[in-house]
Amino acid sequence: MVESRCVALTGDHWTSVNNDNYLGVTVHLIDASWELHSFALGVMKTEERHFAEACARQFLDVANQWGIADKISTIGTDSAPNMVAAGRILPFEHLPCVAHVVQRAIVMSLREGGFDGALAKCRKVVGHFKHSPANSDELNVQQASLGQVQEPLVQDVPTRWNSTLEMIKRVMRNRDALYTTLSQQKHNLALPTNAEYEKLAKLEKLLEPCRYITELLGGDRYVSCSVVLPGLCHLQHVMKISDDDPAYIVRFKAAFTKDLNQRSEKINLEWLKVATALDPRFKDLKCLPRAEREPVWAKLSELVKREEPALQPLGEKNPEPPKKKTALLLMGSDSESDEETPEDNTVERYKVEPSASLDQCPLKWWSDHTAVYGKMAHIARKYLGTPATTVPCERLFSLAGHIVQKRRSSLSPENVNKLVCLSDWWKKEK
Repeated sequence: MVESRCVALTGDHWTSVNNDNYLGVTVHLIDASWELHSFALGVMKTEERHFAEACARQFLDVANQWGIADKISTIGTDSAPNMVAAGRILPFEHLPCVAHVVQRAIVMSLREGGFDGALAKCRKVVGHFKHSPANSDELNVQQASLGQVQEPLVQDVPTRWNSTLEMIKRVMRNRDALYTTLSQQKHNLALPTNAEYEKLAKLEKLLEPCRYITELLGGDRYVSCSVVLPGLCHLQHVMKISDDDPAYIVRFKAAFTKDLNQRSEKINLEWLKVATALDPRFKDLKCLPRAEREPVWAKLSELVKREEPALQPLGEKNPEPPKKKTALLLMGSDSESDEETPEDNTVERYKVEPSASLDQCPLKWWSDHTAVYGKMAHIARKYLGTPATTVPCERLFSLAGHIVQKRRSSLSPENVNKLVCLSDWWKKEK
């Protein structure tokens, strides 16, 4: 972090078992060897309510404590109004969590799609087995007798992403086992009807791409920011209404598309467009309308012109070519004044490069082409090092939840911060 010229932060709030509020902050960067790193900077107890000014001040306190305030490019948060307002106050680019955007679109679409009845039945059936070890054991027996994997059912939770999909998948997979088990018990439950099972199967097909994109964007060991727009474009394609869609699917798709479009306008599209262009896998910008592609390249050209001469990272050697070979390059030129500067044609040369394959690592590509593209390589570090979601910060709170348990609820905020950070750093070093 000391050697990096540019870093990105993510932050989120968390409430402990003692009902204490904490702000967690993680940092993300690409080092001189084009390797992506992320780790915790701190978990701080917040005494005051989460007003925008207080949130902004807490982020600045962390940045100043680590001496990175002049290196921060972006801050990623959820879409809570106070966090969005804090992002406007801070002198950094603000990137709302894209996974939150997708999940909110799913929630809104489920309300409009007419799946309430079928999902309510699933929840009651799952609760019947989740709350009774005896019932759960009977289900396991039936699963074994049918040659199925013995797996527990999953209850969907509004705050747990993709849990509705997982609940549907488990209920669908164990349809026969559930029917047999419940037929041997006294209860007042109603299993989904055949028509409702058909609706759930169609819903599963729509939610599966959403799960894939959400999990893809939530990774912190690979580039994610440049995948946002291609990912959202894929979801738009999945949600296109077809002639054979039943009415409830039409309502779901229409609600999803409308909500996603509205929320996408607030996710810093300008930053994401440049990040997409800097990813050699997606630099054809096919995820954008044709009219929006050229302005992206114009923006990137402007960034290259404004870029300061790149500092040579430690360990990198870029010796000058012999003077004789350099002189040969000047032979036959009519005038020096008419020659394009490297900055003038860098972007154009990059545009005509063959696109990388989807399974190729963009950081490996830039590692191989750093000497060719100079200033543009630093811009790529800046944009590609930005995470698409706040999932890394939420993982930090999962770690904090294991540390601040009831039997250790009297830990001081200072020790909570130390233990969480040390645990995160140790895990990253393994």
